Amino acid sequence: MELESIGSPALWVGFIIFVLLMLALDLGVFHRKTHEVKFKEALTWSGVWISLALVFNLGIWWKFGPTPAMQFLTGYLIEKSLSIDNIFVFVVIFSALKIPSLYQHRVLFWGILSALVLRAAMIFAGVAMLQRFHWLIYVFGAFLIITGVKLFLQRNKEEHPEDGAVMKLARRVIPSTASFDKDHFFTVENGRKLATPLFMALVLVELTDVLFALDSIPAIFAVTTDPFLVFTSNIFAILGLRSLFFVLAGAVEKFSYLKVGLSAVLVFVGAKMALVDVVKVPSAVSLGVIALLLGGSIVASLMKARAQERAEADKAVVPDREPAPAE
Repeated sequence: MELESIGSPALWVGFIIFVLLMLALDLGVFHRKTHEVKFKEALTWSGVWISLALVFNLGIWWKFGPTPAMQFLTGYLIEKSLSIDNIFVFVVIFSALKIPSLYQHRVLFWGILSALVLRAAMIFAGVAMLQRFHWLIYVFGAFLIITGVKLFLQRNKEEHPEDGAVMKLARRVIPSTASFDKDHFFTVENGRKLATPLFMALVLVELTDVLFALDSIPAIFAVTTDPFLVFTSNIFAILGLRSLFFVLAGAVEKFSYLKVGLSAVLVFVGAKMALVDVVKVPSAVSLGVIALLLGGSIVASLMKARAQERAEADKAVVPDREPAPAE
């Protein structure tokens, strides 16, 4: 299976340099000092990352035409929406390990930096496998359909990653302490070097991203097999994940139907991948269907949250005075 790509060596090098510069600017300038990321700052940075992705998308449209541009945008939309599911788990991790909001950005920065490297390796491995074994595209499709159905059936299940087998193993292998040492990942107690809760949170964040990448990367391969488009759409979504976390962390409970929408998206792209040699779904149709499924689940979630708030407000209303007794 020959996979075509719009990515020239110059584009690859240029994009990687851009990512490294943005990361250096983020950590070295704007977040050099440890501080609690407020909603306004997070919203601004989230807007910056989304704007950069859209500008990049326009550049692809201008240089290579509408089809690659729509493929990038569809892949970015899939990855961005699936990253919201990551945020649900990140909130649970930070709450369970009692990570102060002051240090959460540091954990997410290094977790996502590691995720960039891991996802790059997974993407290139996936490309190499698809080039050699075409039948794997059917396996990926079936896997996505099963994952989508499983996500729907377990949509109301509470996450407890801090009690998982991997975390228990990490605690046995890595000597750790329950005490914090400012924003350090390791500290020294009684002459022993121990991991702080920040490092244990970092382990869980990286593990979570790897698990979600098993869904998101095959999902983007259902949209395009161009390695450059798969890589860039993934990276843009990940780079904006930290700021999106601080925007949505306090409101994740309002997205009650999001997992329904995500499960439908996974089933759709899985079917599209499994039937790739039978039915050719245009890029514009894929983009429209995915946007409709995700947008519909978000709108329905917000409507439900607003209705619940109204109901709670009505219950809280207390009459000013007792009703007059009947004569």
